[in-house]
Amino acid sequence: MSDADCAPSPTAVDPSGVPFAALDPSLLRQERTSLKWTRYPEDVLPLFVAEMDFAIAPEIQRAIIERVQASDLGYVDGPGRLAPAFAAFAQDRWAWSVPHDHVHLATDVATAVVEALRVGRPDGVRLAISTPTYPGFFEMLEEVPFEVVEVPLAFSEPAYQAHLDLAAIERAFASEPGIDAFILCNPHNPHGLVHSPADLAELARLAAAHDVFVVSDEIHAPLIHSGVSFTPFAPIAAAAGALSVSTLSASKGWNLAGAKCAVLVAADARANDLLLGLPPETVTRVSILGLHANVAAFTEARDWLDRAIAQIEANIELLADLVATRLPGVRLTRPRAGYLVWLDFRGAGLGEHAHSRILHDARVALNDGADFGLGGAGHARINIACAPQTIRSAVDRIASILPAPDRERTAASSPNAPDLEVSR
Repeated sequence: MSDADCAPSPTAVDPSGVPFAALDPSLLRQERTSLKWTRYPEDVLPLFVAEMDFAIAPEIQRAIIERVQASDLGYVDGPGRLAPAFAAFAQDRWAWSVPHDHVHLATDVATAVVEALRVGRPDGVRLAISTPTYPGFFEMLEEVPFEVVEVPLAFSEPAYQAHLDLAAIERAFASEPGIDAFILCNPHNPHGLVHSPADLAELARLAAAHDVFVVSDEIHAPLIHSGVSFTPFAPIAAAAGALSVSTLSASKGWNLAGAKCAVLVAADARANDLLLGLPPETVTRVSILGLHANVAAFTEARDWLDRAIAQIEANIELLADLVATRLPGVRLTRPRAGYLVWLDFRGAGLGEHAHSRILHDARVALNDGADFGLGGAGHARINIACAPQTIRSAVDRIASILPAPDRERTAASSPNAPDLEVSR
């Protein structure tokens, strides 16, 4: 694919019909107040946090405005319309039959993970997780008394595709003193890995055999790419007799992170009995606006989601082409879900702290791979849910600091890089 093939049309628009020209980062900084636009100085291109630049779906905008106009801003007492809305989406997209009474609420997926662990393994000691993975897991797990055991992903050559290291997981589960809980990232962040049904079935078998409680974070599931099938873990866990719950939200698929509403779904009756013990505050802390935004997303804004996925796929093709032609030594993992792309900078000649060099010298903010746990050092995660020109600008900036091909590459960081002051 050539640069000309990837070039955005002058009339190109985002999934809401907003021209890409209106999504220029300099303009968005003037309109938006989330941490994506306030954490770094204005000359830094922010492509780190999992937040889209795309305008939210008109159907969701209307749902929120209608609730405000109705002064409907009180406390939430249960999932209400969200249970059937989510269940219908899960059935249509993933053939997952979800009993409405198995759907519970939490403020967000992070809260759902923590609260599920509290009721599912109140006396738990050791928790396993496959790394590198979402850094937020490590932060949220500080709230619960678990020792975290990292089980690195395995990789298959020559395609360098990641997958669960089931042999290592089995060894961890069978070890002394064993594992009490496992966090499954499904699809896996940051690789965009969509686990195979066979791998999930084996994980469920191991969890049942060793009495391991599995909490499956499926927040990126709505963002499955075309031609790819997503397998929810809950039905597989139930069939294997593994204790499990899953947590999902419209927050990533429809760009609603600040709306604060997620669902926590029991895999079977046994898991549902546990979730009935959630503290009442788990529900009342949910935003009523977020609940109605999620309902609108799952029922009315599916076409918006499909357009977003199509644009994300086009952006991945653009980034892959640019990395291949402009960033020698950088290796890209092609995601099969989501809008986050994992980049390996270990061969790019930027030294041990490539993320820092890119931030300070190229003025592009990515996520530091070292924060993702074992196996993440030397990598970075980039968010490509933005206008194509933003991706081009980021690659141009990074390319400008790479060592020239005819020079000996050095591992040393630039000694004259300016200090970066983070704005708050």
